[in-house]
Amino acid sequence: MRDENADEPETADDTDASPYTLQRDDGDEHHAFWADDVADRIEARTPTEPIVVKGGISPSGVPHLGNVNEIMRGYYVAEVLRERGYEVRQVFTADDRDPLRGLPRTLCDLEGTLVDLGDVNAGALGRNLGAPYTDIPDPFGCCDSYGEHFSQIIADSADAVDVPIDLLSNTELYETGAFDEVTRYVLEHADRARDVLSRYQDKVDADGDYVPFNPICAECGKVTETVTDVDLDAEPPTVDYVCTDMDAGDQTIDGCGHEGTATIREGKMPWRFEWPGQWQMLGVDFEPFGKDHAEGSWPSGQDVARTVLETEPPVPMVYEWFTLDGEPFSSSAGNVILVSDVLELIEPEVLRYFFAKDPSKARDFSVERLDQLVDEFDRFEAIYFGDVEASEDEREFAERVYPLVVDGAASAAENERTSERESEPREDRIRLPYTFAAVLGMTDDPDLREEIARREGHIADDAPEWAVEGALARVDRARNWARRTGNEFDYELKRTTLPDHEFDAATEAALDELADFVAAADDLEPDALQGEIYETAKRHDVPVGDFFGAGYRLFFDEEQGPKLGPFLAKVDREFVVDRLRRET
Repeated sequence: MRDENADEPETADDTDASPYTLQRDDGDEHHAFWADDVADRIEARTPTEPIVVKGGISPSGVPHLGNVNEIMRGYYVAEVLRERGYEVRQVFTADDRDPLRGLPRTLCDLEGTLVDLGDVNAGALGRNLGAPYTDIPDPFGCCDSYGEHFSQIIADSADAVDVPIDLLSNTELYETGAFDEVTRYVLEHADRARDVLSRYQDKVDADGDYVPFNPICAECGKVTETVTDVDLDAEPPTVDYVCTDMDAGDQTIDGCGHEGTATIREGKMPWRFEWPGQWQMLGVDFEPFGKDHAEGSWPSGQDVARTVLETEPPVPMVYEWFTLDGEPFSSSAGNVILVSDVLELIEPEVLRYFFAKDPSKARDFSVERLDQLVDEFDRFEAIYFGDVEASEDEREFAERVYPLVVDGAASAAENERTSERESEPREDRIRLPYTFAAVLGMTDDPDLREEIARREGHIADDAPEWAVEGALARVDRARNWARRTGNEFDYELKRTTLPDHEFDAATEAALDELADFVAAADDLEPDALQGEIYETAKRHDVPVGDFFGAGYRLFFDEEQGPKLGPFLAKVDREFVVDRLRRET
């Protein structure tokens, strides 16, 4: 979600309960899982069914991983409520009737490939500043509009993490008349609406002529804010308007001056009325939102709900933002990662685990240190199955949350749980350590990957085939991680072809001697082989660095690589011996 006037100062105090619903006093009883606490608060209001959990986004540009925060927080609360026997609907609104207020520097296609603005028809976007997202042509030409394009990526992201959302287009809600009742009510009580908004926006005068509706100009297609008259007797009601300039940050979008009439289906309410209007129209019981709205839109939203619409706002929950590799998410700066990108690096359940952690704490999603997140998930999983020692808090959290993290989401069509889990967690699963999987990713040979994993004791002789397949599936993700970050595992074992090479006689003799050592060893220990490489180089007066370089050239066709001894100790011995002898 977003606030169209986020930069404007707030002038009213919020005297209601804090939207930081996870804030606890010392000594308060609380559940092991934060979503249970939130579900308690929803239940305390005796909601009618279906319980509606909502989120939303303005599809103004690249929908990155940070935008999924709202989907996942809502999902866990919805799942807890389903466990308690409630029918739950999780909706997500695309606020796609919002006007385009500026040109994004970065866009992405439906596959998640980021492109610069110059790589698409930027002129078409520039000509549509001020127009609703759904009235702007898709710059990629694959969807009906700019708004639909980026809404589709949000829908695909939810599907990828197995969360069933009902994605609703604001444009469609206005055009089909779903917004009629609440819009009419706000216009009927325009004096009251004006008085409330004047407490939060200095530009609105409580005694002025502000009208809480923004029609779309029939002449130029831009959203305008100047309404001169309202006819509530028309069906649907209409407004007269003048297409005037729109302030958009540090620029002004020119109006065309056209004077016309629009129905309430041919425009939109301003954000501070539209958000509470959505609550009423959809019957929203719970909505999570970022901390910017806790001091921004939320105070005015609940005031509008109670004072103007005469209804109760939903249970709120503020979540902390998280950063990407230590920096804020920024489409304009290119510091973004899409869900589709993340799932090329880790399993969906690892990503779902990341969002299961306490939303009131700020966190960093680090691609560079993704191995640490995977290790953390593996430990979390092992605690659930009793494979490792853990504290009482860790155990309670794992026992409560792990089934929600790994279980398949409820059917989007039925949107409800059966009495049995659709896919019980299986204790025979196998998780290869992520960095070990990255080592295996240095070879494309699937048989060699499995052979090394078995030899290293990560796959038992009696492991079921499904568990073996699942374990080895991590290898490609870990290899993608190595290549994306260019880390110490970003090397490819040249197994099928001997790389071009040219060594002096001393180096060749040292390589032959090392090959003899490998061939004769009863049990090739990684540290022992690493030490032997050093000693062999010294015995032949070959600089140690040059000798390691020769190994990297033979095995990786590179000047450097991973720690050579431990790596070669994992590869089948016959191949290592032949390659050291430059025979194949």
